[in-house]
Amino acid sequence: MTRAQAKARTRALLLDAAARIFARKGFAGASVEEIAEAAGFSTGALYSNFDSKEALFLELLSHRASDRITAAAQTLDSPDASPGEALATLGRMLIDVADKDIDFAPLQAEFWLYAIRNPQVMDTMAATMNEPRQALERVISASLAQRGAPAEVSPDAVTTVVMALFQGLVRQRRVNPSSVSEDLFGQALMWLFTGILAGGAPAPASGD
Repeated sequence: MTRAQAKARTRALLLDAAARIFARKGFAGASVEEIAEAAGFSTGALYSNFDSKEALFLELLSHRASDRITAAAQTLDSPDASPGEALATLGRMLIDVADKDIDFAPLQAEFWLYAIRNPQVMDTMAATMNEPRQALERVISASLAQRGAPAEVSPDAVTTVVMALFQGLVRQRRVNPSSVSEDLFGQALMWLFTGILAGGAPAPASGD
């Protein structure tokens, strides 16, 4: 095993242990000592890979977001899936997140409140989540181009709307499952893209 492979393995084991400890104790209740011990390493090994507990949590969050975006991209790019089938698959993905990923949801809410009270953490959170956000924007940009969207449509703005739609529907599903059916996310995306093609393009994001 090369040094790079050993380092990647160490990081993966630390992230896996962190996911378990955070799920059981919450962000505030988990300690770096517990996480390192659960992974089979010293705290020194943890800090040689992650600057802080916040950095460890944010990488875990980023990995989960990237995995979902990769799955979404594969669904949308599948040559065998019709648009309706692709949207239905995305709808089922949302339901899976809302109904099965129940340990991580309160963690995200807890960390968001923590970041609100610590602006420097919020800045780090925005920077860490930029990579999965850009990956989603590439998927959306390709989808807009395939659909012949007007040139003035901002993929960045559409990405913001899609992310907010997904997160909002996940939360609503958890509050009132009957209000968010399996096909609602896909239907909402269809409404969004239909509106864009009809001329209801979101205004470009600030800085574009």
